[in-house]
Amino acid sequence: MKTPINHTRWPLALCIALAVMQPVQAANHREAPLTALDNKADITDWYAFVSYNDPSKVTMILNVDPLLEPSNGPNYFPFDPEILYEMKVDNNFDADEDITLQFRFKTENRLPGVFSAFVGADNGIVAPANSPSPVAPGSLIVPPAITALDGPGSEGLGLRQSYTVTLIKGKGASRQVIDLTNQQKLYAVPSNVGPRTMPNYPNLASQGIYDLGGGISVFAGTVDDPFYIDLSSTFDTINYRTGASGVGVPAVFSEDQNIAEAKNFASDDVAGFNVNSIAIELPIALLTQDGKQHSAGEALAVIGTYATTSRPRTKAYADKPGGKPKLANAYVQIQRMGNPLVNEVLIGTGDKDKFSMSEPKDDANFAGYVLDPLLARAVNAAYGGVVPIPTPPRVNPANPSFDLGPLVFYAAPICPGCSPAQRGPVADLLRLNTGIGPTPLSARKRMAFLAGDTAGFPNGRRVSDDVTDISLQAVAGVLNPAFNSFPNNRIADGVNANDRTYQEVFPYVAFANSGRQSRHVDPGESGCFDAVSLAVGSCPNN
Repeated sequence: MKTPINHTRWPLALCIALAVMQPVQAANHREAPLTALDNKADITDWYAFVSYNDPSKVTMILNVDPLLEPSNGPNYFPFDPEILYEMKVDNNFDADEDITLQFRFKTENRLPGVFSAFVGADNGIVAPANSPSPVAPGSLIVPPAITALDGPGSEGLGLRQSYTVTLIKGKGASRQVIDLTNQQKLYAVPSNVGPRTMPNYPNLASQGIYDLGGGISVFAGTVDDPFYIDLSSTFDTINYRTGASGVGVPAVFSEDQNIAEAKNFASDDVAGFNVNSIAIELPIALLTQDGKQHSAGEALAVIGTYATTSRPRTKAYADKPGGKPKLANAYVQIQRMGNPLVNEVLIGTGDKDKFSMSEPKDDANFAGYVLDPLLARAVNAAYGGVVPIPTPPRVNPANPSFDLGPLVFYAAPICPGCSPAQRGPVADLLRLNTGIGPTPLSARKRMAFLAGDTAGFPNGRRVSDDVTDISLQAVAGVLNPAFNSFPNNRIADGVNANDRTYQEVFPYVAFANSGRQSRHVDPGESGCFDAVSLAVGSCPNN
C-alpha cells in the first residue's frame, strides 16, 4: 500500500464490513423486497461452469427457496407448480437470450388421507392385535419405507412432483420449441425426511438424475444449500469475530488464512439448511452461436447466462375452499440472477425490485450503480482514505476490461477474443468461457480467478467458489491491479468452505440434509471444521 496503515483506524473495520457485506445475504437469499415476501420465487444462487468430468459439456444450476429447515414437515418444500423456472443463454453478445430452458412442475397428492407428505417404515407397519374396529389387526397402516421415486418402494410418496424440460432456440416466428422430456416421467427428489422413512437417501436421490438423450442430464429436488457465509455476524450490525482474523482485524484475513482452501475460521450459518435445486448438464455445442466448441481465445466460446422465475400475471382464487385458482397464461418475471453480487452489492434498495423484474439488455438503466458504486465510497470513507479505491467511472466502455468492466461487458480476461463490436451493452450476465477446461479438484481454488484458477468465478461460477470473499474484494477494487493489495485483497468473512462435501459428478451439489438428524452450527458452538479431515473444533466466540 502507498499509505501506511494507521491501526487507530482499525475498529472502523466494522464500517467497511457494513458497507460491503450488508447486501451479500447468502448470495441471493431474500435480497430484494419483492422476493423477501415470495420465497418460492427467490433465486438463491445461479451457477454455470464447464463440467468437471467432461469438458465438452456445461452444467447450469438454479437454486430457489432459501434457508429450508430439513425437519420442517409435514409438507416440506415442494417446487411451486405456478412458477415458470427458466435458464437463459446469450450467445451473440447482445445481452438478450438466444436459448431458454424452461422447467414446469406438477404436484400429485397420492395419499390424501395421510397427515404427512412422506411416510414409510421397513416393510410396512400393520395394525396390532388390539386394533379397534373397523381397522382389522394385520391391516397395513404405514406403507414400506420410501426407496424409489416410482413403482414399488414409492408408495409412501404422498406428495410427488413431476416436471417437464423445454428447450427454446431463437426468437419470434422462427423459434424452435423442443420438448427435452422425451416422453419420460421426470420426478423431483423429495426432502430427506429421515432414516426410517428414507433409509437409503443417497440411492433415492440418485434416481432423480435422468438421461434425456443427446448428452443431456437433468436433476431437480431438495439438496443441501451449497452456499456458505457467516450470516449471523453480518446482521449483528456487522459484528465480525476478531478471533476469525489472523491479523486481529474483523473481516481481514492473514495470508495463511487467505490460501486456506477448506478450513473455516467462523461459523457457516447456512450449514444444515436445504434449498430446492434444478440442474442440467448439456453439450457446449447446444449453447454456442454456431453449434460448435471453440478454444478459449475465440469470442464464440463465451456465453452469457442468467436465470429467472416468473408467475402468472393474474391469479383468481376459487370461490369454494380447496378449489383450483384461475391463472393467466401470460407471465411476469419475479426474480433474475446473473452474477452473485450485482443486485446485492451495487443496486440500491429502491431499485432492487425493478432490477429483479427487468432484463439484462436494459441494464443501462442501472449503469450509474456500476460507474460510481456508493458502497466503494463508503469503504474508502470508513477507513479515512487508508483503503484506496479506483477513481470513477469504474466501468470504461473504451476499455471494457477495466476494473468492474468484465462483470458487465464481454471482455478480457473472460473473453480475450471479443472485439469492440462484441463487447455488448452493460448487462448483468454470468459470462462463461466454455473453452477454458475444468480445474482438477487438487488444483481448484476457492478464490477462483483471483487465485489464478481461471475456471471459476467470475468466469462462470462453480458450487465451491467463495463468491462472498471474491465479491467483497471486487467491490474494494482488486480487479484493478493498482488496488490489488492489502487490505483490499484480504477482506473476508471467515468462512472458506461448505459444511458438506460437494459431489465431483453431476449434479455436483450434496444431497439434502436429513430432517431427523438435522442441526446447524451456530457462533460459539463446537462445529467449525476442516472440510478435508472433518476434524471438529471450536468456532471463535468473540
